[in-house]
Amino acid sequence: MPNWRQILDEITKRNQTYQRNANLSSDFVRRKYLKQLHRHTERNIIAYYSGWLSKPGIQGSEINDEDKNGFMMAVNMLDRSKGLDLILHTPGGSIAAAESIVNYLRKMFNIDIRAIIPQIAMSAGTMIACACKKILMAKHSNLGPIDPHLNGIPAQGVIDEFARAHKEIQADNTRLAVWQFIIGKYQPTFLSQCENSVKWSKEFVKNQLKEAMFGEEADSPEKDKKIIEIVNRLTNYQENKSHEKHIHYEECEEIGLDVELIEDDSDLQDLILTVHHCYMHTLMNTPSYKIIENHLGTALVKHHVTSQK
Repeated sequence: MPNWRQILDEITKRNQTYQRNANLSSDFVRRKYLKQLHRHTERNIIAYYSGWLSKPGIQGSEINDEDKNGFMMAVNMLDRSKGLDLILHTPGGSIAAAESIVNYLRKMFNIDIRAIIPQIAMSAGTMIACACKKILMAKHSNLGPIDPHLNGIPAQGVIDEFARAHKEIQADNTRLAVWQFIIGKYQPTFLSQCENSVKWSKEFVKNQLKEAMFGEEADSPEKDKKIIEIVNRLTNYQENKSHEKHIHYEECEEIGLDVELIEDDSDLQDLILTVHHCYMHTLMNTPSYKIIENHLGTALVKHHVTSQK
């Protein structure tokens, strides 16, 4: 299969056919290899790609409720008996939107959904992956912590800060003035919002692991313990140290997720990485910043057009 440079060369050559239209050229090449991946797996494929790496700061590049329209469009006309391979490349986004998307896809395909992570699926993207029966990753792929953030502030960090303030003030009243300045920056009810957000994240992932990834296992204390351990590791703010932490295949396997290396199937690996290169070239070299697309070529593509003077 072609590598990164060869894909770019193929797109460039197509530009001549389409009178230097980069969008059409990228679409043609991308869909060609997406169909090849479908023929190899014999499963439905929906690719969900964000261009946040090459186009940072664009509103809407995160997981949001508008994405549901793209998924509904992509699911239409698919043979749902063939299951779904969901290719994810995203920085994350809204927990509510991720939960709603998962709810919809599960109604369409039950638990016969595999997540494919060619490179990065962080935060709410990791939550969606945990709602799948299996996660396929490359050696360079990563998931991320699922500790929620509110307005860019880590929710668990706020909870820990309040707990520390309470403990230090109880031990030494002179610490009150210092903590009043720090805690005073938060709006009323913000602590409760943080607590609810953390609880929501944990419960969502816990329920999805129980119903999907480990849904075929009989209920038992061992199963519950395994799921709780996974959730605790993914949400451990202190251990993970940063919301940006990259959790690679080995750690995903070590904490108990059902993950599979795409390198174990060289043909599958080549196809997945070729498809990934196609999407990355599209996001880097056209105005596109988000693509939701199936193997039939049905797609919702969001464009960011800069104003020109």
